[in-house]
Amino acid sequence: MQGSLVRVVVCVLALVVVCRAQCFFQGLETKDSKTPPPKGCVDKEGKQHVFGSSWVKDCYDCSCSEEGIGCCNKIPTVVNLPSECELVVDRNACSSRVVMRSDKTKDCDQGPISMIL
Repeated sequence: MQGSLVRVVVCVLALVVVCRAQCFFQGLETKDSKTPPPKGCVDKEGKQHVFGSSWVKDCYDCSCSEEGIGCCNKIPTVVNLPSECELVVDRNACSSRVVMRSDKTKDCDQGPISMIL
């Protein structure tokens, strides 16, 4: 029983580390101490976002805080995929499925698959 608990804890910790690999942070830019403090964040396209707001852009969940913009990918990256399977991504819905190469209507059932969120 105790060995199982240790394995679960290790897997959860590994998942937390792996999940953070698909995120990025853009620090808040300040001009100088003479200008008033910013009222929000400006993304790479120049769009203003108020502090506390969140949005989805190109399948990334993003949010604006007083520290800057943080974004994380909603679509996982497959790192261990059986050769009989492939990842099918729907960028319009920001979702994905692992399916059989021979029949894309069937989910892959060919062994363990590792994904990074």
